[in-house]
Amino acid sequence: MEYDEKCPFCRMVAGQERASYVWDDPTVFGIMSLDQPTPYKVLMIPKLHVPTVFELTDDIAAGLFKATVAVARAVRAASKCPGMNLVQSNGHVGQQDVFHFHLHIVPGFEDDDIILKWDDVRVGRPRLDALAEEIRQHVG
Repeated sequence: MEYDEKCPFCRMVAGQERASYVWDDPTVFGIMSLDQPTPYKVLMIPKLHVPTVFELTDDIAAGLFKATVAVARAVRAASKCPGMNLVQSNGHVGQQDVFHFHLHIVPGFEDDDIILKWDDVRVGRPRLDALAEEIRQHVG
């Protein structure tokens, strides 16, 4: 899928919707998020319409992450943030809201309201080894 006329990110690539760009190369763009839970939040997006991480090609993924690192460093320099989260969601259950892959660069500041939290469950080594083996069977 190369273009989805209902997708706001595809419309940006096509020049049909405005955005505040911080990065633009042949395959990836970075824009200021309309939603700013902390100042300087940026979205990194492949130009090709790719719904989730699972459909990214290796080349797009490599270029996207290389650009993300460059922009994350620039956000830190501009904002002076002492911390940062990279957040990426997939599917309804994963809380994805726009079904075109995008990665959030969210600067972290003292006393902001950004909290990533889940309940940890300690698991024993035998179970971890079994899960690792199951995943390895599906890699590549």
